[in-house]
Amino acid sequence: MLNAPTASHSLTVRLQILNKPGMLGKVTSAIGKAGGDIGAIDLVEVGKTTITRDITFKTSDERHGQQVVERLRALEGVTVGNVSDRTFLMHLGGKIEVRGKMPVKTRDDLSMAYTPGVARICMAIHHDPEKAYTLTIKQNTVAVVTDGTAVLGLGDIGPSGAQPVMEGKALIFKEFAGVDAFPICLATKDVDEIVMIVKALSPVFGGINLEDISAPRCFEIEERLQRDLDIPVFHDDQHGTAVVVLAAILNALKVVKKKLPEARIVFTGAGASGIATAKLLMKAGAKHIIGCDRAGAIYKGRKENMNSMKEWFADHTNPRRVRGTAGEALDGADIFIGLSGPGVVSLKDIKSMNKNAIVFAMANPIPEILPEEAGAFVKVMATGRSDYPNQINNSCCFPGFFRGLLDVRARRVNDEMKLAAAHAIAGIVGKSELSEEYITPSMFDARLVPAVSTAVAEAAVRTGVARKRRSRPA
Repeated sequence: MLNAPTASHSLTVRLQILNKPGMLGKVTSAIGKAGGDIGAIDLVEVGKTTITRDITFKTSDERHGQQVVERLRALEGVTVGNVSDRTFLMHLGGKIEVRGKMPVKTRDDLSMAYTPGVARICMAIHHDPEKAYTLTIKQNTVAVVTDGTAVLGLGDIGPSGAQPVMEGKALIFKEFAGVDAFPICLATKDVDEIVMIVKALSPVFGGINLEDISAPRCFEIEERLQRDLDIPVFHDDQHGTAVVVLAAILNALKVVKKKLPEARIVFTGAGASGIATAKLLMKAGAKHIIGCDRAGAIYKGRKENMNSMKEWFADHTNPRRVRGTAGEALDGADIFIGLSGPGVVSLKDIKSMNKNAIVFAMANPIPEILPEEAGAFVKVMATGRSDYPNQINNSCCFPGFFRGLLDVRARRVNDEMKLAAAHAIAGIVGKSELSEEYITPSMFDARLVPAVSTAVAEAAVRTGVARKRRSRPA
């Protein structure tokens, strides 16, 4: 079965079409019958015998796109010209750039922006390092740091392969929260080297966003940097995921009229994001959690297929020592949180859950179980994808989270900030709006970044990790 067409696999095809009545209809019908979703039809040129048009349509993947194009090539009276992949076009030359904030057009401009005038600014910061926050970009700049070892659903593809993702993150930072972020893609997997490099780079930045670094190394890297730096360090794959999942859980529980402390929760995926999410749910009041991997439920005393992360699950969850497969663990559960991969649970497993079940199948690009399969048998269904209702996306967290950190010049990230951010995200969805298909706001909701940034800034001040009170308007 084909996945739903998405913009990430959209094509623009230039067609020279015989200028006869009904020809455009044949073209659009061919695209539709092949499963393409037409978005735009643009007129390029009208000739004596032909009309040239650009037709844009979405497909489900690269192979599907090729199939649609071949269907068009087979039409009599239609010549296929250039075929453009819109996603590749968006990335040509990269997605971000550096621009000056003021013009340099005269000798006076040059002497103040650079030498000799800049020397006075240098010495002011030398005598009072805190002035770096007001006299440099430090006050509004985040480093997005990766080694490319755990990229999206792609795995270890290296720093160069990871750069488009980091550029995309930097773009989102700027567009949604006004934060200047820059990708730092490191050609090393050595924990000591990564820590050393980030510490050496840190004077430029007001915060560090760790991204797509494989576990368990990511834990040590974050812990050491948080300990050694006086700026906040935030591993988005862990804590961003935890915040947005908790926010969605809080609202989903309202829909099904259940309480977090009583809810039975089953995870598939016992990695960095699973541990961080379980920890934050516990901080919020969850008491009944079971983590699962390919070997089944994780319990204290299990020997098979264990590592340090799974040992944490064994020590802190599953007090009844439930054993068996993930499907068996789901019997009677209220909430399923999938942070693993496609196909790890079956419809039979989902049907065994408690009445009014909540299912968060968040593996990307293919969820643990598809909404088309499970949706009719659960009360609330969510995924990590944008083409289904209830997309649970870290982008709802990190722009506003860092905006709040930077606004109060926070020294570190703590659990109070994460809980505050989760409640702020959940609070965007009002009581009258809340429904089975709307438990979490869109990242395009204009209320989101101000709400999250304010909550994080206030939590930083309240917990004593802020250098200043927030003066920037929300």
